[in-house]
Amino acid sequence: MSSQVELHKGDRLFLQRQRPKHMYFVVVGEIVQERTGEQGHALVLQRVRQGFLAEASLQSVSYHCDAVVTAPGQAVELPIEPLRVELAADSDFALRWIGMLNAEVRRLRAQCERMSLKGVNERLLHMIETEGVDGRLRTASGLKSLATELAVSHEALYRALAGLKKAGVIFREPGCIALPRSTRHSPPE
Repeated sequence: MSSQVELHKGDRLFLQRQRPKHMYFVVVGEIVQERTGEQGHALVLQRVRQGFLAEASLQSVSYHCDAVVTAPGQAVELPIEPLRVELAADSDFALRWIGMLNAEVRRLRAQCERMSLKGVNERLLHMIETEGVDGRLRTASGLKSLATELAVSHEALYRALAGLKKAGVIFREPGCIALPRSTRHSPPE
């Protein structure tokens, strides 16, 4: 049913207008869903570092974009048709699936809120708080990728990181940006 897929930078897992056959779960690496815009530039619709990709195609007649690997890694490829059948047959499974989609909606809401914030510092700290784990944000895809996700130039991100580090607001570890323990918020009980 499912199979492991090695992700190589530049690979295209599917193309816009193709009939959906698979969805993917990104274990490690990065895949972007993109379309070509009116000016001929790639428009990134979604960036996935860990989680499902193409789940919106479960009930579509065609993929609405291309899926391009931007950082090497691994994914699990899931055939769509057996998943459709299982969702229709197993209400407990369908409810767990809805729960996963709800979590994605919450993540996207946080992303929308982050884009309304002014300044690189505020966006970066918001991302650490909302998408990091225990005050740590993984940066395995690199800082240029993170800058793109924050909708800032990589130079602006580098300056913000240097300033926040100097002020003791963050610290850097390999593949990670973290908040000092004293500034981390405890999760609600």
